[in-house]
Amino acid sequence: MSKAAKRLGIHPMTLRQWANDGKIPFTWVGRERRFSSVDVENMKRGSDLATSRPRREVLYVRVSGSSGQESSLEAQEAELRATATGEIVKVVRDRGSGLKENRPGLNRLLTMVSDGSVTVVRVTHEDRLARFGVGWLKRLFAVYGVTVEVLYPKKLGGRDELLEDFIALVTTFAGRLYGMRSAENRKRLLAESGQCSEDHAA
Repeated sequence: MSKAAKRLGIHPMTLRQWANDGKIPFTWVGRERRFSSVDVENMKRGSDLATSRPRREVLYVRVSGSSGQESSLEAQEAELRATATGEIVKVVRDRGSGLKENRPGLNRLLTMVSDGSVTVVRVTHEDRLARFGVGWLKRLFAVYGVTVEVLYPKKLGGRDELLEDFIALVTTFAGRLYGMRSAENRKRLLAESGQCSEDHAA
C-alpha cells in the first residue's frame, strides 16, 4: 500500500479509502493489500483524481453529549493533528447524536465540501461522522472531489457490526424517550403548581 500510494502521490489512508470504496482493485496477501501496477498507473492517469490540488484537510470531531466531554473532543483533535499530512483548514466540533442529521457542525462541514474549501475530511472513527449513512456522505463528497479518511477504520463484521448498530439505536432512542418523559413531567409539575397557586389565591 505504501509503495502504491507513493506512486500515486497520495496518503496511504486515502488509498485505503479508495480501495474500500471500490475505486481501485486490490488483493489480500496475508493481512496486506496488494495493488496491480497496471491499476495504479491507470488510476494515476485518470482525470478524476484531482491529485494536483493541494491537500487541504478539515478535521471533524464529535461527542454525543450537549455539555462536558471536552477531553474527548480534544483527544480526537490531537490524534488527527498528529497524523495530518496537509494544511489543516479548520477543525469542526460538533455535539449531538450521530443519528441526528441536522447538526450545526455537520452543516458547516457540508458547506466547506461544496464550496471547494477542502479536499479531505478526516475523522478518528467512522461513527463520529454519522452512525448510519456514511456511505452516502462519501459519495456526496466524492462529487466535489473530496475524500473521507478514517484514522481507525472499522474492523467489525457480520454479527458484531449488527450488534453495535443495534446497541447504538437502543441507546439513542432510550435517551430520547427519557428526555420526552422528563419534559412531560416538567409540564405536569408546572401545571400542578399553577393550579395550587390559584387555589391558595381563592
